[in-house]
Amino acid sequence: MSEDEYTEDDKWLVVKGRRWRRTDPALEPSVIEELKSHLGAARNAVRQAQKRGDENDLAEARRQVNVAKHGLGERGEYWWEMTVEDRRRRAEAALNELR
Repeated sequence: MSEDEYTEDDKWLVVKGRRWRRTDPALEPSVIEELKSHLGAARNAVRQAQKRGDENDLAEARRQVNVAKHGLGERGEYWWEMTVEDRRRRAEAALNELR
């Protein structure tokens, strides 16, 4: 395998030999883009809270990372074991929570 590649079943992304659950491919590109935007902002908020030593902000930022990753299908129930409708509902619920 090259450095970044999907597994044969397209469920996992392999980066530097480590396997990560890939983003749900059934989600609309605009939904993925918005969730990834929230994810990036939340990861930045984690770094900033760590620098400040603010435990409350850190906990909230980590919660937002978790919500975004669930919405993308990268955490929680495996997207390939869910119906497409349930997967899309999960993504929309995550977006509603993050907006």
